[in-house]
Amino acid sequence: MKPLRLMYAAALGAAMILAMNPGLAAGQLSVQPAAQLGGEPRGAYLARAADCVACHSAPGGRPFAGGLKMGTPLGNIFSTNITPDAQTGIGSYSLADFDRAVRQGVAKDGHQLYPAMPYPSYARISDADLAALYGYFMHEVTPVHQQNRASEIRWPLNVRWPLAVWNRLFVDSHPYRADPAHDAQWNRGAYLVQSLGHCGACHTPRGVAFEEETTGGNDSAFLGGATLDGWTASDLRGDQATGLGRWSKADIVAFLKDGGNAHASVFGSMIDVYNNSSQFLTDDDLDAIATYLKSLPPRHPGQTWTYDDTAARTLKQGDLRMPGAETFRTQCASCHGIDGKGLGRRLPSLAGNPNVLAADPSSVVDLILNGSQRVVRHGVPDSYRMAPFRLQLSDEEIADLATWVRQAWGNHAGAVTQSDVAKLRASTDMSSDQVIILKMR
Repeated sequence: MKPLRLMYAAALGAAMILAMNPGLAAGQLSVQPAAQLGGEPRGAYLARAADCVACHSAPGGRPFAGGLKMGTPLGNIFSTNITPDAQTGIGSYSLADFDRAVRQGVAKDGHQLYPAMPYPSYARISDADLAALYGYFMHEVTPVHQQNRASEIRWPLNVRWPLAVWNRLFVDSHPYRADPAHDAQWNRGAYLVQSLGHCGACHTPRGVAFEEETTGGNDSAFLGGATLDGWTASDLRGDQATGLGRWSKADIVAFLKDGGNAHASVFGSMIDVYNNSSQFLTDDDLDAIATYLKSLPPRHPGQTWTYDDTAARTLKQGDLRMPGAETFRTQCASCHGIDGKGLGRRLPSLAGNPNVLAADPSSVVDLILNGSQRVVRHGVPDSYRMAPFRLQLSDEEIADLATWVRQAWGNHAGAVTQSDVAKLRASTDMSSDQVIILKMR
């Protein structure tokens, strides 16, 4: 959150967050027996679905021991130790303490958590799943004695009490309620997307106080796409150009299970989601997610996209007069094809790719500048990945290349400026070869 946003929240006055589940706080909810899901205990499966390991583990560190550095507009924060170590982790947490942290964003000692921890989404987790998660973290995760690191946010911006007001204003504290207008499969998909998967935390636009504009699927802003950390999180609604309108259910399942399909492949922050979470979900859950996402109407109903071979014919004829064309021909065509259609799921199509067509070009520019992290499919690191070009290409060359790609093969996206590239060059780094792909114990 930016300083102005914190001051805005502070100006509304102090407020104490209320206990949202009195029965739970009184200890009336007991831990449920572990069941098998996806070949592993239920709690472990749910932790995978929530992708807890990606944020609460640092490269080279122990699973769930925290220490991952995360940038915010106010300064850097570090993820916390959520192993069952009694001194430095959550070993002393009761079930009620665990619930308060996960679903309400309040630590055991009463301090507010930053919403980098996606508790606005986790608030929708069911009581039974929360209890299974608690059982997993208390009894199946290996304790690690590792002190948490203090944030690098300076006073007075590190004062957290305004977050209690923010929570009261913007967090829906009720667990997911099944929609009787839809069947069990649709509701399972909606539950996974809206709660454990916390997809809205990245894919939903933010408001003036950095809140998700909505946390439910009935609003067209939900999963309508957003930009954060130098990436554009895709529109997951039914838009024909920038969303999933041209994707089938099978395409969505393939993207989540295999890391790519004929339309696009995982990149940016989604690589962590894929490496540690989505590929491990059961086929039934992946199908449920796809069913739910395909039901979401487009945010921009008038969008269309049709392939145009003009750019491909021009390149084949050796006409490289358009800015960016020569760079594409020499640096990109061997992987993505002169026709822009890519080479299978591993080397994605750029023609009609929703991420290429997005109004915000951040993802295209970031990928050209910094390349892609490694994708680990079913335990095997990928052989091909996007290389960084920040050392080879100038801001002007990258802007021309990105513009050319966004306007070739029937793509009709806006031009990229040198200023766009310069800003991302200054605020991002080349992707690291270190991959957090951990056994969750």
